[in-house]
Parts: sequence; structure tokens; C-alpha cells
Amino acid sequence: MTVRLADAGDHIVLKPCIHDYQVNCGNCRLNSICLPLALESDDIEQLDNIIQRSKPLQKSQHLYREGDEFKSVFAVRSGAMKAYKTTDDGREQVTGFYFPGEILGMDGISNNLHASSAKALETAAVCEIPFTSLEKLSAMMPTLQRHFFQLMSREITADQQLITLLSKNSADERVASLMLSISTRNSKRKLSATQFRLPMSRVDIGNYLGLTVETVSRVFSRMQKLEILRVDNKEIKILDVQGLQKMANVGD
Repeated sequence: MTVRLADAGDHIVLKPCIHDYQVNCGNCRLNSICLPLALESDDIEQLDNIIQRSKPLQKSQHLYREGDEFKSVFAVRSGAMKAYKTTDDGREQVTGFYFPGEILGMDGISNNLHASSAKALETAAVCEIPFTSLEKLSAMMPTLQRHFFQLMSREITADQQLITLLSKNSADERVASLMLSISTRNSKRKLSATQFRLPMSRVDIGNYLGLTVETVSRVFSRMQKLEILRVDNKEIKILDVQGLQKMANVGD
């Protein structure tokens, strides 16, 4: 995980993110896109009082596993997480990637059991929000309740978009759509929308998009030849945003 410090022409100065687990909602740089959005300062303090922060998860360490009792939702504070389900023959099926400021774990709300597993793609810090406490607090804060409902709606929309992506789109469209999604999410976090490091492997990308690793690599090579992207292992630079949008079949 890196933090954008300054632009110097086309060069972006990057600095490793510090996983500060003593941070609170009031001073967190992600509070404009996480749960505290639009809350008054007193309300943020009440929310902060129920949030539990622990030391960072290490790469491949699980936050929760499929079938675990649902007790909390989680906000990614730094690093990145992936969610996956286990198929009947024991294979992983990646169902989502989560970046700082994004909420995961809501899959357990319906039947009090997590329907998927979540583990760290790299060193990651999370805020744990006990759901019972969040329910009580939301009842007292209409703004918080409304925002949480919006987060749930986005999760449903993301699931529907993934289904559409896998059922209709070509390999080029799938990979381009994922790159645009990461670009947009970086922009919301006030990071570079055109230069970033992928926290996930090409195996995970292929798994998520329903493609083989070889196909993912061929798509990246094609994007480089068309000068849409510059790809250096996991380092991505978007050279032609409109070209990427066209490949993803997205309007201007």
C-alpha cells in the first residue's frame, strides 16, 4: 500500500503507508468515504467509541472464514483484502477486493454466519465495528443509518455488476473494467487514478474475472501494445484513459 505525496511532472512520489492502529475516526484520512461520512463531530466520537482496532493482519492472514459466526463488519484502513468462497471441490472463488475506506463482512447479516472468507492480500489494518452496537447507534443517528444502507446497496450493486461482467463481457472488457474500478477507487481516496500497484496476483485477477492466468497476461500485453497501459509486474500506469474506457465498453 502506498500513499501519494506529491506530483513532480509525470513522476509520483510514493511513500509506504504506516499502519497506525491508534488512529481514530476523527483524524482518519478515510473518514470522508467510510462510515463517518457526514456525521457531526459528537456523532463521530460516539461511533469511534464502539470501533475496535487491532494490530495489522499479515499477508494471507484471515479476518474471518466462511461459516464463522457473524458479529462485526469491518472497515479496511490500510492495505487490501480479498473475499472468497470455497467451492464444493475445495477451490477458492474470489468474490471481491476491498481497499481502504471500504466495508466488508456484510455477507453475514442475513443469517448470522459469514457466507465467505476474507484474508489480507498484503499487510492490512482494519477497524472492527460490532454490529449490535452499530445497530443501536444507527437507530439514534439517521445519517449513519442512511449511509450504512447506502453501503449495503453498493455491495448489492457490485455483486450485480460482477454477474453482468462474467456473463456478457469479453476478456478485454473484464480486465479493463477492473482497472477502471481500481482507478476510480484510488481517486476517491485522493491517490493517483492513473498510477498504482495491484495488491492482488494475476491468479486472483483471473479467478475473480473467470479467466485463466494466461488470458489475463495476454490482455495486459495487448493493452501495452495499444499503449493503453504500461505494466511492470504489479505496477500499472494508465496511459490512455479513453482507450481503457473504450476497451471496457464504457461511455465517455
